[in-house]
Amino acid sequence: MYPMDQRPIGVFDSGLGGLTVVKELVKLLPHENIVYFGDIGRVPYGTRGRAIIQKYAMQDIAFLLQKDVKMVIAACGTVSAILPKETVKSFTFPYSGVVKPAVQAACAATVTGRIGVIGTSATIKSGAYGKEIRAIRPDAVVIGNACPLFVPLVENGFIGPDNQVTQLVARQYLAPILENKVDTLILGCTHYPIIKRIIGEIVGEDITLIDPGKETARHAAALLQSQGLLSDRKAPGECAYYVSDTADIFEQTASIFLQTDSVTGHIEQVDLDSLQPTV
Repeated sequence: MYPMDQRPIGVFDSGLGGLTVVKELVKLLPHENIVYFGDIGRVPYGTRGRAIIQKYAMQDIAFLLQKDVKMVIAACGTVSAILPKETVKSFTFPYSGVVKPAVQAACAATVTGRIGVIGTSATIKSGAYGKEIRAIRPDAVVIGNACPLFVPLVENGFIGPDNQVTQLVARQYLAPILENKVDTLILGCTHYPIIKRIIGEIVGEDITLIDPGKETARHAAALLQSQGLLSDRKAPGECAYYVSDTADIFEQTASIFLQTDSVTGHIEQVDLDSLQPTV
């Protein structure tokens, strides 16, 4: 019989998109405590070079480990795509990005093997989704397209299904995906599920949309269960939020991603200079 583990689950992102993973974790594992770190002082990661992204990611992970988390989730498509596999293999704690869970779901869903991926510029440039897809399904055809404007549109509240600005941008970004006749589309950034209705209406019902937040939460729950790390707490879990810029900025935007009227839980600003350079 495995022992239960009351330590929190650690989640980080370059900004607030990773809160979509938190939202799904709360649904699946309502008795777990969660510690979230949003690096809103250095967002976005998706337009930066690989070395900078890796440095920031390792600092973010080190911060979460200081909070005695039992698992680390990189709820960031860019970090998940860029962090080297050798680095991930060296971790002595359970870890998950968002790429592998989303890819597994996409490969299970596709019929034709034609899979689309949308994400930040760094994510698409890395080719990480294509590599993971072909490792499972070598005959797959992968069509990727960067959608850099989606993140600022979401974070500025341009998320309504009838928002004409976001619709216009989405139609342009999704045109190559539709032209290549994919039957499955990975929303390769945790911001994108917030505008899932807009994307879904443009691509149509015949294309299956893969939500990385939902798939990552499922993967994390299964991993924790398999390793006997789930909490046996009866009371609802609590969330603590740490951000690298003012808490006011976080509170103004976080409810969009958590899909709640207000944010409950501890909220604290972290001094960037205090972050440790390595795990």
